[in-house]
Amino acid sequence: MNILIDIGHPGHVHLFRNCYFELIKKHSVFVTVRNIPIAKTLLDFYQIPYFDIGDKKDSIFGKALTILKQDYILYKFVKRKKIDIGISSGIVLSHVSKLSKMKSIVFDDDDDDVEQLVVKYGHLYSDCVLTPLSISRRTINNLSYLGTHELAYLHPARFKPDEKVIREIGLTPQDRYFVLRFVAFKGHHDIGQSGISYDQKKKLVDLLAQHGRVFITAERKIEPEFEKYRLPISPEKIHSFISYATLFLGDSQTMTSEAAILGVPALKCNTFAGKLSVPNELEHKYGLCYSYQPAEFDKFYDHVKQLLERNDLRVEWQKKRERFLHDKIDVTAFMVWFIENYPESLKTMRENPDYQRRFR
Repeated sequence: MNILIDIGHPGHVHLFRNCYFELIKKHSVFVTVRNIPIAKTLLDFYQIPYFDIGDKKDSIFGKALTILKQDYILYKFVKRKKIDIGISSGIVLSHVSKLSKMKSIVFDDDDDDVEQLVVKYGHLYSDCVLTPLSISRRTINNLSYLGTHELAYLHPARFKPDEKVIREIGLTPQDRYFVLRFVAFKGHHDIGQSGISYDQKKKLVDLLAQHGRVFITAERKIEPEFEKYRLPISPEKIHSFISYATLFLGDSQTMTSEAAILGVPALKCNTFAGKLSVPNELEHKYGLCYSYQPAEFDKFYDHVKQLLERNDLRVEWQKKRERFLHDKIDVTAFMVWFIENYPESLKTMRENPDYQRRFR
């Protein structure tokens, strides 16, 4: 079978990389990617060959034109490689599947309400949309599963933290250090959204620096004042680095969930707080993370202070993590089975959703 994996964001490399290495044992697997330096760096690191289908744009108009252009490029690629089935987390693959014989499976972990354009112009053209069970998806082609995107690469069957990563910069698992992540809010669903301001960053860094080492990672340029806190590791090592952290803080959706699933107390401050089902489940059902609106920064700050006074966080959070993992599946194992056996796998899941529990 000829399979295509379409990458539109650095996080998609992590989402699909384990699946890729399982699938290439039996199938011909091709990867397409946008011209995103971090995504391409990760693909190079994992030695995954790829075909670049062009740049991404920030404006809505620019995104629309880019999608049309990439529709055409990807369509030609699909026809040339005789792709049977494609997987993605974006909308371009869905368009191409309607113009070709290729079947499309979309993995999406955002709620309909915050990505209405994706639902209207992407999901509706897909053959199947796979969604974490915590999200109430309204499209008829949706199928829910017991997992999250992060579990495709952070499930214990797929990931073991590497202690050498922190020792490279003079740290041990016993040291207190904090990881801060600040994002650019430039995605299609980020219009009108915001996170932690410069003054709030400064106040937060000043507090944390009194209790341990501070490390900052950001999507765009770090302010000069915070440059000395820049995280000095390559992107593929970030999850091991987070694993040993005392706290994770920032305005990132994905990294907050990653830290929580790794058993690290994670606090998020952005305008998405309380609005997304997957992080809400991590917060309200499992107590692994916390979220605040920017207007609630003082509450966010006070909560950080309270956690800094505790020395038992790791033990408590690992217990919470075990409870979470007990309820979920190895997402990569499920993905591979679903793709290799599609469309029979879809029928199986429709008739017996509990079938997926064999992938725990």
